Amino acid sequence: MRFRSRSSAETRDAARRLGAAIEAVAETRAIGCVVGLSGPLGAGKTEWVRGLAEGLGVDTRLVTSPTFVIASEYRGARPLAHVDFYRLSSEAELEATGFVDLLDPGQVVAIEWSDRFPGALPGDRIEVRIARDADEPESAREVETAALGPIAERVLQHFEREMKGREERAPWR
Repeated sequence: MRFRSRSSAETRDAARRLGAAIEAVAETRAIGCVVGLSGPLGAGKTEWVRGLAEGLGVDTRLVTSPTFVIASEYRGARPLAHVDFYRLSSEAELEATGFVDLLDPGQVVAIEWSDRFPGALPGDRIEVRIARDADEPESAREVETAALGPIAERVLQHFEREMKGREERAPWR
């Protein structure tokens, strides 16, 4: 699914809807859900995680970029781990951070710069690509979501229904 976000608020709202979609799919409670985020510096990956946190019942004031700490864990209605691969140089370094331990059943894991080490990620996951829209104001973004695996596909089906309902009320143009 592709859509345009005209502001940080619309980006957060879309991510909140993805969080709600994750909650709507029962299997994610048992096995968890990984959301890989990619895009250039300043694209809005951390802003996306703030919205995702809201959709999962996590206090969004806690969410900051984990670039220097590599991973942050947030407690709420649903646990959320926020990971940043930007400063990591190898899969061995990633492994040394204890990343695999974050993939606990039921955990939601949002990974900024996930495209750096795709082989380290579970096969069933959601990919979110965020890019600045060159033809729009500075806050506009192009967002593309993709499902890899059957559970991720069910989550994105819920998400697309949520976004379609949003679009019918106020178009994402």
